[in-house]
Amino acid sequence: MSDLIRERCRTLRLAYITDLYEKIPFEDPEQYLAELLQKEIELRETAKGERLIKKAKFMNEKELSDYQWGDHIHFPPNLDRESLESLSFIRRQENIILTGAPGTGKSHLATALGRKACRNGYEVRFYRVADLIELLEKSWAEGRYRLLRNRFNKVDLIILDEMGYVPFSKDGAELLFQLISDWYEQKSLIITSNLEFSQWNKIFVDARLTAALVDRVIHHAHILSFTGDSYRVKHALSNR
Repeated sequence: MSDLIRERCRTLRLAYITDLYEKIPFEDPEQYLAELLQKEIELRETAKGERLIKKAKFMNEKELSDYQWGDHIHFPPNLDRESLESLSFIRRQENIILTGAPGTGKSHLATALGRKACRNGYEVRFYRVADLIELLEKSWAEGRYRLLRNRFNKVDLIILDEMGYVPFSKDGAELLFQLISDWYEQKSLIITSNLEFSQWNKIFVDARLTAALVDRVIHHAHILSFTGDSYRVKHALSNR
């Protein structure tokens, strides 16, 4: 390929044409051009998905392809596995709540759904709740809380992992409540928790704040419960 054509590909921001043009079989001009451009589009979408995954800041690389579904996962009547994996809940600004004992696959599923959402072009952010509370309190103390809230303006899905593992300060709980109020009916949440909603007052010290938060979270929400023993514990015991 000549330098002139390479330069024009750069001008048109056709990032992959120069690597693809010799790999597409030629039958006729229209077929060749259609396949070449289609491949350019596919590679752009793949690259965009990987950029979105990097921005989401997942803690690991868990995928749906290696997720172990089982009878320990109890779906609500209006949701099944196929519908969940379709990510239609994001289009409808609905929430997914995953509750149950530690080690039963909640975080894996939340991460896997988030990574798929990125590959489908959605903006996603992943936080362990304790880390987000710490970030909120720090931004408030430094006068940057408004800027932090604005970071979520274009985000489609927020994953809040491990709700309930660490209790919050009153200030931290109020800041998180403000954020979730911002997102209410505007964005989708996936929340994992080892506590039932009736126990959330253990982490949100104010009963009225807890009730208001739960009300916003469970409205338009699908709640999946996870039962059974920790997969990690069972796996460790089986290897002894």
